[in-house]
Amino acid sequence: MSNKQYTASSIQSLEGIEHVRLRPSMYIGDVGVRGLHHLVYEVVDNSIDEALAGYCDTITVTIKEGNAIEVSDNGRGIPVDFHEKEQKSALEVVMTKIGAGGKFDKDSYKVSGGLHGVGVSCVNALSIDMVTTVYRDGNIYQQKYQKGRAISEVQKIGHSDKRGTLQFFQPDSSIFAELVYNYDTLASRLRELAYLNRGIKITLTDERYTEENGDFKTETFHSEGGLKEFVEFIDGNRESIMEHVIFMEGERDDIPVEVAMRYNTSFTENLHSYVNNINTHEGGTHLAGFRRALTRTLKKYADELGLPAKEKVEVTGDDFREGLTAVISVKVMEPQFEGQTKTKLGNSEVSGAVDKIVGEMLSNFLEENPNEAKQIVQKVVLAAKARQAAKKAREMVQRKSPMGGSGLPGKLSDCSSKDPVESEIFLVEGDSAGGTAKQGRDRMFQAILPLRGKILNVEKSMIHKVYDNDEIKNIYTALGVSVGTEEDSKALNLAKLRYHKIVIMTDADVDGSHISTLILTFFFRYMKELIENGYVYIASPPLYLLKRGSKKIYAWNEKEREELTLELSKDGKGVEVQRYKGLGEMNPEQLWDTTLNPENRILKQVTIDNAVEADNVFSMLMGDEVPPRREFIEKNAVYAKIDA
Repeated sequence: MSNKQYTASSIQSLEGIEHVRLRPSMYIGDVGVRGLHHLVYEVVDNSIDEALAGYCDTITVTIKEGNAIEVSDNGRGIPVDFHEKEQKSALEVVMTKIGAGGKFDKDSYKVSGGLHGVGVSCVNALSIDMVTTVYRDGNIYQQKYQKGRAISEVQKIGHSDKRGTLQFFQPDSSIFAELVYNYDTLASRLRELAYLNRGIKITLTDERYTEENGDFKTETFHSEGGLKEFVEFIDGNRESIMEHVIFMEGERDDIPVEVAMRYNTSFTENLHSYVNNINTHEGGTHLAGFRRALTRTLKKYADELGLPAKEKVEVTGDDFREGLTAVISVKVMEPQFEGQTKTKLGNSEVSGAVDKIVGEMLSNFLEENPNEAKQIVQKVVLAAKARQAAKKAREMVQRKSPMGGSGLPGKLSDCSSKDPVESEIFLVEGDSAGGTAKQGRDRMFQAILPLRGKILNVEKSMIHKVYDNDEIKNIYTALGVSVGTEEDSKALNLAKLRYHKIVIMTDADVDGSHISTLILTFFFRYMKELIENGYVYIASPPLYLLKRGSKKIYAWNEKEREELTLELSKDGKGVEVQRYKGLGEMNPEQLWDTTLNPENRILKQVTIDNAVEADNVFSMLMGDEVPPRREFIEKNAVYAKIDA
């Protein structure tokens, strides 16, 4: 026990900037790749807010050499005049004081995109250097900062007819684990913002030199069609059953609502909801209002046609959403967020506003477009029939096996521990690798479930076919989760999940990658909650075993093999290299040392940073449309390793 006294001097009082630097994850989520990219989004959000207020239509984002970032806009420019209360320039207040900014003044901004109001001052606190340049009232003003504190006064450095703000910042390497910006990650978010805010032009440029292209990479995102074009983009790899996207727009109780939707031939529901440009992954009242209006309006129309009665099928809300792609975007003056990740809208008044607007406008569309309306209803009736078949198949999934006693799959080699937090299950490709894994594992906390061949491609399969598949049944029963409610036939109950680490372990070849993608597609479409809760991982078995004398080293890629070969032998000679073509080629001890042992293994956690992008990739890779898949493979072929 410590003898140190707990007195007033033990209490630390940290200023805002100091607290951000001490506890950055409280403000930006984490200090990994996601948090690093969040810095850019915070600065861009300020420019988007200027656009929402009607003062900005052009935003430019540049990744500079050394992974610094520059963001400029043609908005009003941050005010630079004297702030009476703080006794300093308004610009310095905005840039250095947590919680300061125009977003709290509803005369300046009716709505804003930031969640907590920490915004650009938080970015400043987490940057080793930051420079703000303001173009305002015919002048150019500039102030410089380090680690969130001003190191110069606001200076007038010239004259210009331009208007707007330019922010330059260099993230602090002592805060972030890795300082490398991913162009595609930024592009996905900026593209999303361009669709959500039609008419705005957003340009992304990468000025980092790479041997692959040599030139700067640049892309401009601009959409006049807004959400209509967004749905077309999301649905680009699916076959639509409608010629046009249904677009609904209106305002109720000072809440602007935009909805775009279209039905396709797929069997999955694909809804994306936004509040003030924030992606509400967990849904909320706006999504509830949309679903209620959709079900009520389509059910009334279907009943008037008499199709459900004629087909002798009962239609539920779930059936109206199968094969539906929709984007719901609302602007709320005082958004209230709840849920695990603070991305679930809680404002009760929004539900009614969305319900009324969608109900009225969808009714009008159905009356004015009888042919497309009938196609939608026929799709719904087909979904209802499939749901009934799926319900029977799902009941079979959850029924106890009279042979197995516990109801667990016969091929499952379970672990001794009953604590889900410490237990992990490996989904292994084939009986051969499964046998090796069973011998090499730690039986206390590691379970092994061998999968026979390639599981069903759920992207092309009706729901009842999915639940009727033996390998998928085994996954459900092994994990212990229950699935399906009256409201949502795919809803997953994680209360009885038996493992908090679900590891996909396949061969490091083309077939293994395909099997891994099939399993991930299944998880994304039917068990997304597992991914969202951080339970899904991919194992990375080594590709090579290097031997020289009594020394043995494993290499996970070609570059490692070359470097380790030179470590074992200066001229690279006398080193025996064994290439593993499959997990079955390893003995149990080798598999434990490299892939199963928590001390040595490499596990990649599967996350969904951008649901739209993830949906696009899965539908493109596993769907029916060949041209987009070919284009993707050609574009990314430089990253692929094809086995001879």
